[in-house]
Amino acid sequence: MKTENTKAQMRKGVLEYCILLVLNSEPLYAINIIKDLKDAKMIVVEGTLYPLLTRLKNDGLLSYRWEESTQGPPRKYYELTENGKSFLNELEISWSDLVKAVNTVKKNRA
Repeated sequence: MKTENTKAQMRKGVLEYCILLVLNSEPLYAINIIKDLKDAKMIVVEGTLYPLLTRLKNDGLLSYRWEESTQGPPRKYYELTENGKSFLNELEISWSDLVKAVNTVKKNRA
């Protein structure tokens, strides 16, 4: 069995959480979001990111603003809304619970 598909599905499952984490510290341009995720080995392409950003915005978790650029057209910067910050806090609790559960399973079977 190939592990690449399973690893891709695992990354896909936590991608939304990682995007919110990246945006928690400051508003970012989409290319910067992609760079941060790639640096963390969460391989993402624009075709994956933009639909997710749009869905998160439509769900009220993100907002955006246009900012003039010295290198080309204006850039859209994304940031967490108050609802997005609350949602991220809930996800952080869920993530912690999930990590504990997986570690418990690993420890019990070691």
